[in-house]
Amino acid sequence: MIEHQPAPGWVAVENFLADVVVRPDSALQRAVTSALEAGMPPIEVAPNAGKLLKLLVQLSGARRVLEIGTLAGFSTIWMAQGLPADGRLVTCEYLPKHARIARANIDNAGLGHKVDIRIGAALDTLHALESEAGPPFDFVFIDADKENNPHYLDWAIRLGRPGTTIVMDNVVWEGAVLDASMDTVNAPGIISALQMLGDDARLDGTVMQTVGSKGWDGFALAIVR
Repeated sequence: MIEHQPAPGWVAVENFLADVVVRPDSALQRAVTSALEAGMPPIEVAPNAGKLLKLLVQLSGARRVLEIGTLAGFSTIWMAQGLPADGRLVTCEYLPKHARIARANIDNAGLGHKVDIRIGAALDTLHALESEAGPPFDFVFIDADKENNPHYLDWAIRLGRPGTTIVMDNVVWEGAVLDASMDTVNAPGIISALQMLGDDARLDGTVMQTVGSKGWDGFALAIVR
């Protein structure tokens, strides 16, 4: 990821909002701590973004959630908390180590019965989910390798239904969407996914810029037509 130096005021405001409004519980705080202890990159969503995911799950009335990119389970826990008692979340994680840590964190949050962690390349997992012919997903969160963002977005549509909500994280990438040479690995996939979001007749969406502890970034919010 592009190196960034967040302005101190951004982080101070984010911390204030997290303490006063968001108030992540001990299970969520443990998920962040466990990732640091395991040497995992601190790239989970910020607490205010995690709470937004939970609220969007609730607002959309989702019963089935698909997450692409688990890490230590921080965003997974937020979204699972927003599901009804009989809701189900399938999350795709490439690395077995990350999946083990996420499973411990999700179980510690009392949400293990709601969450199915699939280990392996997400594109393989998504193919497998299609072959299982289960019910469509109501909500999809994309936060994995950026090179495959256009493929993940297409799969979100294929595994969803009209009305499915899609959130795609890290779509501003310190402004690299205006200059792909800033990050030739990640920026092209982000830009292609944004172009798809604007061009694909199956989607209607927007993008919000954000600043905070994760630097200058943003997320896309879309609905399947």
